[in-house]
Order: sequence, then structure tokens, then C-alpha cells
Amino acid sequence: MAGGLAALLDDIAVLAKTAAASIDDVGAAAGRASAKAAGVVVDDTAVTPQYVQGVAAKRELPMIRRIAIGSIRNKMLFILPAALLLSEFLPDLLTPLLMLGGTYLCFEGAEKIFERLSGHGPEAEETQASDLTPEEEKTLTSGAIRTDFILSAEIMVIALNEVADESFVSRLAILSVVAIAITVLVYGVVSVIVKMDDIGLALAQRKSAASQRFGVGLVRAMPKVLGTISAVGIVAMLWVGGHILLVGVDDLGWHGPYELVHDLEHNVHDALGGFGAVGGWLTNTALSAVVGAVVGAVVVTAMHLVPRRRGAH
Repeated sequence: MAGGLAALLDDIAVLAKTAAASIDDVGAAAGRASAKAAGVVVDDTAVTPQYVQGVAAKRELPMIRRIAIGSIRNKMLFILPAALLLSEFLPDLLTPLLMLGGTYLCFEGAEKIFERLSGHGPEAEETQASDLTPEEEKTLTSGAIRTDFILSAEIMVIALNEVADESFVSRLAILSVVAIAITVLVYGVVSVIVKMDDIGLALAQRKSAASQRFGVGLVRAMPKVLGTISAVGIVAMLWVGGHILLVGVDDLGWHGPYELVHDLEHNVHDALGGFGAVGGWLTNTALSAVVGAVVGAVVVTAMHLVPRRRGAH
């Protein structure tokens, strides 16, 4: 009896260790997959605050919560099942779809640059939204969720591409962790960003002179912080989109562009010695961003300038 109980406990211990190892494997794989999608995550974080700019302070967090719930629904109910089915039955389509999403990222980044240079960006059309009606707020939230769907699809496809060799169950577990973790991260950070003004105002109204100075500084700094996040988001889109295209054309058999970037990365790595890893990464990132900017500029030209010329004629 005692021997049987000891054997049962040993079996339970082995199962527990196996389960713990599996959880660790899923967590590690989810971390790697999330890191690959970092550029899109930054863009998602940079885009969302724009939807609540000018909204009454008491409505900011409820709107972000609704967008976050919509984001989870997008990922778990629509994107995840479609991505898993695609990877299971039509895996050869993953690379073209990833490249299509990469092209979209290049277009988005280049379009934002075009809007800033031309003066036709969202800033030029900003309206006071503090007195939004429930229907207007619903429309604004729905627009944010639609934008999130595109970015979420790109995040999930990038993550899926990193774990394509795993079993179906492992892919399901890893992508579920990625979907939830990234959504919590993005909208947690967004919530903090949009409430920084209120935190600064609250500190500025305290009796402590140090708190007042910090609060005023925080309020004054937030426009620059948002501008920096937006700029980083644009660069991230061009970098990630360009890198996806370089890797994609290499996978499809055109090895020249990726090999050129790879060789330059190694040359810089070898030339800089102790700083080689950083220099190599920056070289790859910069060249990927250049590719993204060129591709994005071509798409922007096709989408904006050609239709305008036709309309003029």
C-alpha cells in the first residue's frame, strides 16, 4: 500500500514537473514571439491615445476599457482561430500574408510622414470632443477597435510565424498568452499615458512646492512624450515592415536583398568590437527602415497622388 502510494506520488511529481516545464516553454515561446512583434506593439500603444484626446476625463478610462475588450475579442474570437486554421492547412500562405501585413505597416509609416510634411494629418482636423454624445463616443470607439483589428492581426501573424513549427496545441497556448499579455500591456500603458495630465494636475494642486513643480513639469512634458511615442511608432512601423519584407523575399527565393543587409550587419559587428552587437542591430534596423520607407513611399504615391491626378484630369 505504502509502495503504491509512493509510486503514485512519484508519478504526480513527474507530471507536475512536466506541466511546469511546458508552462515555462509556453512562456518563453510567447516572450520570443511577442518580442518579434514589438514594433507593432509600440505603434498600437502610440495610436490608441489619439482616440481619447480631448475626451472628458471621466470618459477616458471607460473608452480605453471598451477598446481593450474589443481588442481581446478581435484576437481571441476572430484572428486566433483564423491564424491557427491557416497555419494548419495552408502554411505556405503565411509568408505572403506576413509580407502583405508588412507592406501595410510600411504604408502606414510612410503615410504618417507624408501627412506631417503636407500638413494634412489628424492634427489639422482635430476637434473638441469633450462633449461627445453617446453615439459619437460609440463611433469613435468602434473606429479604434477597427484600427486595433489590423494591428492585432499583424501582431498575431508575426507571433505565429515564430512558432509555426510547434504543435497545434502549443501554438494555441502560446498565441493565447501573446494575445492576452500584449493587450494588457498595451492598454495598461495607454491608460497610464492618458491619465498623466490628471496626475500632474493633482500634484500641482498640493501644498508641497516640490509636488507642484513636479506636477507642472509632468503636464508640460506630456505633449512631448506623446510626440516622442508617435515618432517612435512611425520608425517602428517602417523598421518592422521593411524587415518582414526582407525576410519574406528571402524565404520566397530572392536572397540578394536580405543577404546584402545581413553582410553589412556582420561587417559592422566585426568592425566595432565590443559594441558590435549594438552596431550590427542598429545597421539591420536602419536598413530595414530604409526599405520600409521606400516601399511605403511607393504605396502612398499610388494611393494618394495617382487618384488626385486622375481627378484633376
